[in-house]
Amino acid sequence: MLHYLARRLAASLLILLGVSIVTFGLTFMIPADPVAMIAGRNSTPQMRDNIRIQLGLDKPIPEQYARYLGRLVTGNLGMSYARKSEVGPLVVSRLPPTLLLMLGAIIAELLIGIPAGIYAATRRGRFADKAAMTLSFVSVSTPQFVLGLTLLYLFAYLWNWFPLGGYGKLSNLILPALTLGLAGGGWYSRMMRSSMIEVLRNDYIRTARAKGMSEWRVTMKHGFRNAILPIVAMIGLDVGIFMSGVVVVENVFGWPGIGQLMWQAIQSLDIPVIMGVTIVAACFIVLGNLIADLVSPLIDPRIRLR
Repeated sequence: MLHYLARRLAASLLILLGVSIVTFGLTFMIPADPVAMIAGRNSTPQMRDNIRIQLGLDKPIPEQYARYLGRLVTGNLGMSYARKSEVGPLVVSRLPPTLLLMLGAIIAELLIGIPAGIYAATRRGRFADKAAMTLSFVSVSTPQFVLGLTLLYLFAYLWNWFPLGGYGKLSNLILPALTLGLAGGGWYSRMMRSSMIEVLRNDYIRTARAKGMSEWRVTMKHGFRNAILPIVAMIGLDVGIFMSGVVVVENVFGWPGIGQLMWQAIQSLDIPVIMGVTIVAACFIVLGNLIADLVSPLIDPRIRLR
């Protein structure tokens, strides 16, 4: 176990290093000058040059990255260009709302996807199976901003069941979590259906039925436990998906998380904030995948970590 963790941590550090290199390089390929945005329209060339020197943007890109990496090793994510404050505390202050939204979305997609997948698998080829898979396809294909605006219009504006936006109450969480959860639930239902159909073909399922067990007990006791393994792996991947998806959803619902912070940083070309949010999101992606790998043996003892 310790050897496995050491190898995974080493690989994770290399992944994070690669993410920092790619993101840092892409920020300098943007056809816009952050100094011009900071200085304003009425700034003189000398003012822009002074700001560029103060921010260290006059140095060669490799030297800028080396300085950034040196600060990153010590936990310093730099100073925001637009907000004139440290990026680390700024990102940390936005993490709780995003993590809450992520938890709500995972719960929503599990509650939607797993029952739908089991229901479709046990009625394979019937109308119920085709209807469930059609709905899952629609939910996966619909853009998140379209789905979010539709839910806002129906449940918040038209029927007034939930608030139009905001943060702090359970009612504020339901619509944005459902927006993320519907797309994930569509994937989960399709994955659960395929996995359950494969499991229900095994010999031990036939043996359980031959012993006179009810179909419900066969499906849930013997089928569900083995069919759920691909879903556990997908939850780890969902951390990364949600970290990218919350940029749209948080802005639609006015949710004060790192997605909204990232969008504001992109609009102002605040490179340290963009880099900070990306690095933090990458850390959660790596951590989510590691947790999924560690949890899998607890569900199925036949799985061994190597």
